[in-house]
Amino acid sequence: MLPIVRRGILGGTFDPPHLAHLVAGEAAHRELDLDVVTYVPAGAPWQKAGMDVSDPEHRWEMTVRSVAGVDYFEADHCEVRRDGWTFTADTLALFPEAEDIFLVLGADAAARIQTWQRVTEVLERCRVVVMPRPGTPREDVESAVGSCHWLDAPLLDVSGTRLRQRRRAGMSLRFLVPDEVLDYIEAAGLYGPA
Repeated sequence: MLPIVRRGILGGTFDPPHLAHLVAGEAAHRELDLDVVTYVPAGAPWQKAGMDVSDPEHRWEMTVRSVAGVDYFEADHCEVRRDGWTFTADTLALFPEAEDIFLVLGADAAARIQTWQRVTEVLERCRVVVMPRPGTPREDVESAVGSCHWLDAPLLDVSGTRLRQRRRAGMSLRFLVPDEVLDYIEAAGLYGPA
């Protein structure tokens, strides 16, 4: 009989993928003895409808580059390839029922989980793992999610929004994103002056 796979799933817009995403995946891998952490860039994130989100292919390419070289990290394009809005419940249903799934969320996303589509399906399918984020109180997360595992990780005030703003202002993203991601951003001309 094959051992049960313990999989962390870390989804998001990844616009761009950054240091906090990688730290969250590493902490989850170590603390929960995960076999793999799967990074899933959102194809068409419905909660960001009407917002300026980079093309899914750019976000996919950056995600692939951000996890390269880490044996227990992988990127999955299931949402990028899916037509229409992408929902976490649909994504979780793609993984084998026998797998033990841990959904890794930033505290800000976890606090808003009750606004998600089919949230009951999500919470029944996986265990929620939370990366602390500045400005999101623990009690807000726990009232939304219920039982969850809090990662023992540094409190990193890094977000895609801030990184895009820095880039548009001509500021450096070095050491805030992996070098391979920064190379891609520069080559593709992403997040340039408005």
